[in-house]
Amino acid sequence: MGEKMGGQTGQYPVSGAGLGLRRPIMGKLMKDPPTDVDFMEVAPENWIHVGGKAAKNLRFFSERYPLLLHGLSLSIGSPAPLDEQLVHDIKDFMAEHDAPMYSEHLSFCSDDGHLYDLMPIPFTEDAVHYVAGRVRRVQDILEQRMALENVSYYAPTDTSMSEVDFLLAVLEEADCDLMLDINNIVVNSINHCYDASEFLRRMPAERIRYFHQAGHLVEAEDLRIDTHGNTVDDQSWELLAEAYEIFGPVPTLLERDFNFPPMEELLDEVRRIKLVQAAAGKSVAANG
Repeated sequence: MGEKMGGQTGQYPVSGAGLGLRRPIMGKLMKDPPTDVDFMEVAPENWIHVGGKAAKNLRFFSERYPLLLHGLSLSIGSPAPLDEQLVHDIKDFMAEHDAPMYSEHLSFCSDDGHLYDLMPIPFTEDAVHYVAGRVRRVQDILEQRMALENVSYYAPTDTSMSEVDFLLAVLEEADCDLMLDINNIVVNSINHCYDASEFLRRMPAERIRYFHQAGHLVEAEDLRIDTHGNTVDDQSWELLAEAYEIFGPVPTLLERDFNFPPMEELLDEVRRIKLVQAAAGKSVAANG
């Protein structure tokens, strides 16, 4: 078929607005592949070594859209040994599907066994050195840079450093990239009482590869749960617009993991990302 949508532009692996590819919506997307979606993202662990019809279905999308990989289980902050076999499998998977980049959560999800949740890494200098060393090893195996995502968390285990200082220190020492989750900034800023805009403005522009945008659950006025099962709220849209004002219209992926609305409603959120990007682009041009 013809050239894929949303190809690489400069420091960004893709352009425009993307959608997380999840199995419950694959059938609908295959019947009518959306032209408003510029790229897609999958968790490689869900697809590595998968064959048959499922593999053919994934190939349907990777032939039409740039496919980014966002890991769930590398557990970069775990005390357990790094799963180097998984990294090698991811490298092969990237080559198989011509995926331009791989990202993971700045968290851990395993020790002696899998914890089935993303746990916060202690915000300490020792943890910075430990995590950065593991990231460098992953990059050595992949033979390319990876990106880390700022994660939502609810009960920090050690706050010797602030969240933002810890994140910046890991990125610097590991010399890796950043996949910035806008909704996670909103969730954490409410749950841990800090200024979302101030956090955003401290992010290193040169390390940003793309954004995530998602919805969260309002459990209470001072408690938000990062569910990826809700529509994006006004605060997250406002912070995304501010992010574009600061960094330009960075490629942005809509995450929705369950509780899927009708497809047009889901695609409307992707289109809204594109509208906010376009508005930011016009603002930059007008001020340029």
